[in-house]
Amino acid sequence: MIDFHNHILPNLDDGSKSTEMSIEMLKIAESQGITEVVSTVHYQHPKMDGINLSYNKVLDEVKNLQKEIDRLSIHIKLHFGAEVFFLPNLIQLKDDPLATFGHGKYMLIEFYANIYPTNYEKEFFKLQSNGITPIVAHPERYRFVKEDIDILTKWIDRDYVLQIDAGSIIGHFGDNTKDFSIEMIKKGYVHLIGSDAHNNKKRNFCLFESYKVLENILEFDDIEILKNNSNNILHG
Repeated sequence: MIDFHNHILPNLDDGSKSTEMSIEMLKIAESQGITEVVSTVHYQHPKMDGINLSYNKVLDEVKNLQKEIDRLSIHIKLHFGAEVFFLPNLIQLKDDPLATFGHGKYMLIEFYANIYPTNYEKEFFKLQSNGITPIVAHPERYRFVKEDIDILTKWIDRDYVLQIDAGSIIGHFGDNTKDFSIEMIKKGYVHLIGSDAHNNKKRNFCLFESYKVLENILEFDDIEILKNNSNNILHG
């Protein structure tokens, strides 16, 4: 399995706080059958104010962590990109290799949880006109989506990719978000599942648990499609 969306790199954002924590998290990931991990560091989020993040900085951190887990015989391959916070500048980021995945074909984008993102359709259209497909991060956690689930039909029709958090499926964000996630899955509104792991406590890797829940909801072939979509996007 590939975990698409997590904050595994130490001391870069609000994710792992140390190399030791990252290693502990990756051991859990390996035990769940995860073989590849796509780190998605927060990019231009207000919580990152004053933090200088560059492609080369993140690349160095990935290399260092990969070297350490190889030494410890943790059989996971690391990849990286970013979780881009929505601002009306997305098209200006299209040539930054940190901001996209799949050879520049996809961008993972998050919104404020409780604020409607004005003019996002216009900004997403600019990306699509330049060959970049928006991936909406954890829509099940946005209030404006919960208030109008039909917006997801519009997003599907516009060819956005929708990624939900594995933790949402198993109740890490409360019963309301869990129920909404299951409804999204049943209606076919989900393309990707990622752990959104941040630490070795309550927000660790949990893909295995989430897929166990889905075994009671989806056919085997549908679950395999969800798993394969992460690989397909990673490789463009």
